[in-house]
Amino acid sequence: MYNKVFLIGNLARDPELRYTPSGVPVVRFAVAVNRMKKKDEKAEAGGQDVDFINVVGWRRLAEICGEYIKKGDPIALEGTLRVNSFVGRDGQKRTMVEVVMDNMQMLGKKSDRRSSETAKEVPAEIKEAPVDEIPF
Repeated sequence: MYNKVFLIGNLARDPELRYTPSGVPVVRFAVAVNRMKKKDEKAEAGGQDVDFINVVGWRRLAEICGEYIKKGDPIALEGTLRVNSFVGRDGQKRTMVEVVMDNMQMLGKKSDRRSSETAKEVPAEIKEAPVDEIPF
């Protein structure tokens, strides 16, 4: 009766932030998660497989993802599983599975998440304020 998904993995591609015609932010990306192979499959290659899970997020969560995370970043997310069926351009019926994100936590070091655009130099006058000019 419950539809709840918890995933921990790395972003497989940069988030794509878009806006609906009414101005609601929506983000899409994929998360790479490891899956252990069965005992008889382990001998073939490494013991793990990688699954790529499509994720969609809405509103403020979408804006946060678009601004602060990028390909390769580790994240933990919580959401619900949604299965969509549609007819493709070739006329074949298709099924798409994605996680609708309710909550997201950025993992890893803060310095690893900082993009080169947001990492700005502190002006020299702030770095080297004389001790006698401090007002307390």
